[in-house]
Amino acid sequence: MSTAAVTDKRHSTLRAASLPRWTPWAIAAGSLVLGIVISLAAGLDSKVQWGLIAAVLFVLGTFGIAARVEGRRQAKDRVATSLVWVAFLLAVVPLVSLIWVTAARGVKVLDVYFLTHSMGVVADTEPGGGIYHAIIGSLEQVGLATLIGAPIGVLTAIYLVEYGRGRLAKAVTFFVDVMTGIPSIVAGLFILSLMLIFEMQPFGFAGSLALAILMMPVVVRSTEEMLKLVPNELREASLALGVPKWRTILKVVLPTSIGGITTGIMLAVARIAGETAPVLLLVFGNPFINNNPFEGAQASLPLFIYQQFANSAGSGAAYDRAWAAALTLIAFVMILNLVARGIARWKAPKTGR
Repeated sequence: MSTAAVTDKRHSTLRAASLPRWTPWAIAAGSLVLGIVISLAAGLDSKVQWGLIAAVLFVLGTFGIAARVEGRRQAKDRVATSLVWVAFLLAVVPLVSLIWVTAARGVKVLDVYFLTHSMGVVADTEPGGGIYHAIIGSLEQVGLATLIGAPIGVLTAIYLVEYGRGRLAKAVTFFVDVMTGIPSIVAGLFILSLMLIFEMQPFGFAGSLALAILMMPVVVRSTEEMLKLVPNELREASLALGVPKWRTILKVVLPTSIGGITTGIMLAVARIAGETAPVLLLVFGNPFINNNPFEGAQASLPLFIYQQFANSAGSGAAYDRAWAAALTLIAFVMILNLVARGIARWKAPKTGR
């Protein structure tokens, strides 16, 4: 036997067996079929239970087949990968299902007329009407909350990163952490107590104040993390040239981290855009168009959805309007997230070759 033949034979014996690339897909398909059969035999009607049984079978099947062919060490690696995929599907499937159901039910009445007209004198049980008044209210309330919460949050983060030392900085950090976890209803009750003290009626700006309270800790945390990512060498180089610290922050630190800061602000806006409890307490709702957030009750999209669902009894015109408004709100939040990603990519630091 030649030397080359002996070498090839030795390499073939040393090469470990491996499963084909299509094996995970085959195991997944078999697990799904077997899970459905087991569920039907056990009398389980929920598709969620079918999916969970199939996921367990997929992980066990992956480990058993991989351990028999590739060995226990490679089987453990494949099981870890399988668990990651199962966790990913468990997170994505509810989201896709939510969007699918909302879109399927929301498109029934979602048209130009629905977006450009208010409820006016239309009763909840009658067809017609629209969400123009709610869109105006949401844009004004969220916009005012952003004008209040974003600058305060950014300035607080600048203080904590660039100047904060000692007990005051620790106290500010502690209260920011506390505010991050407070329920939205607490912020609404706080503003409502002030309104009762001054004997004020519900109006849009009161809701903006509560939303700003909810927005500020999110902006502080995101901005703080972005500022910490700025290399200290940039600060030191600017200070070494004799530039004052405030000007270094304004001209060096903020431009470097502006993409991440803007993304954090946009994500905070997306968070408060769907808040219902503070708006329900402070804004009170209004079927007519009110362009003045500083006087009189005002509508908003989350409040409109709640009111329509409450008055729909699970069917009818109000039920369809609630789903259409929910679809509009999801589209609004999705657009904000896309804008945030675009700004982050546009303002990302360019690395030279």
